[in-house]
Formats: sequence, structure tokens, C-alpha cells
Amino acid sequence: RKLEKSGARLRKSASALSATRSAAAAQVEKSVREMLIPLGIPNVQFSIVLSDSGHFEQDGADSVCFMFSANRQHPMQELSSVASGGEIARVMLCIKSLVAGARMLPTIIFDEIDTGVSGAVAQRMAGMMKRMSGGGHQVIAITHLPQIAAMGESHYKVFKTDDESGTHSSIALLDRDARIREIAGMMSGETLTEAALENARTLIENGR
Repeated sequence: RKLEKSGARLRKSASALSATRSAAAAQVEKSVREMLIPLGIPNVQFSIVLSDSGHFEQDGADSVCFMFSANRQHPMQELSSVASGGEIARVMLCIKSLVAGARMLPTIIFDEIDTGVSGAVAQRMAGMMKRMSGGGHQVIAITHLPQIAAMGESHYKVFKTDDESGTHSSIALLDRDARIREIAGMMSGETLTEAALENARTLIENGR
């Protein structure tokens, strides 16, 4: 009898969670589509498919699948199997931005979420991260893109050195001049041109 009562409570809780999740899914779909358009996917199709997983987990009895297509002419397929690295990165940024807005997460870490993007799209992604940081979150972005690096309030360089004892990883906080050189290097490579240095100064100033 105890088992039957516990099972009934479990099913009731899972059902309530499924109903809440279904109601939220429509708003998440709409928000993600709206956010992806300025990130360079103007014809995006995105939907969240919920189905019964057939068993209970800590997060309910739903199986959640993200469906995606970057083109109107192509039917949606599972995000992980059809989206490019850059498209997945942009979808993840949008979803994390929504999560950050719904929950007061103290720190959000983006580990090369800018994979496969560049130019104006990278600039808009950087702006989205900047707005998240203005909402009371600490945003840490590991990046190789100058547009994103220039948006940060602080800039750390992670690097490796080799000696007789092995390879060592280090991190250093960059001052303004070192930061300008680092961002310029992201744009022009090892040879720092005056044009690259000036572009780096402009990016940093715009980031403020």
C-alpha cells in the first residue's frame, strides 16, 4: 500500500512537471527564434519536442529533444545531428541567456561558445554576453575572438610554458597595453601592425 501511494504521488508530480514544461516550451521556442535571427540565422526553425521517456528520473519522466533547421526549405531534425558547430554555439548561447534571466546564477562560463562564428555575428554574441553580465551575473568567456575578448571588463591570458620539469599552464591578468597587444595579435597574428593595434584600441573602447 505504501508503494502504491508513493507511486501515485510520483506520477502526479511527474505529470505536473510535464504540464509546466509544456507550457514553458512554447515561450522558449519563441524567444530562441527571436534571438537567433540577429545572430545570423534569419530563417531559423526551432522547436522543443517533449515525449514520455517511459521511466522516472530526478527531473521527471519527459524526454526532451531540440529540433532545428537553419533554412525554411529543410524540415527540422534533431539539433545535435543537423546543426553546424557555429549554429549549436549560437543556440546554446540563447538558451543560457534565457536560463540566466530566469535564475539568479552567480557565474556563467562560456568555453569557446563562439566556435564557428566571426565578424558581425561574433560582435552580437559579445553584446549578448555583455548584457548578461549587466544583469548581476559574472560571465567568464574563454575565447579566441577579438570581438568577444574586447568586451570583457577584465582580460586574462592563459598560456603554457615548457621546461625540464614538464609543461606548465599559467594565467595572467593583462593591463591595458598588454590587452591591446593581445587583441591585436588575435587579428593580425604574431606581427603586430599599427592598424591592428588601432583596431584593438577601438574594439576595447566600443566594448565599454
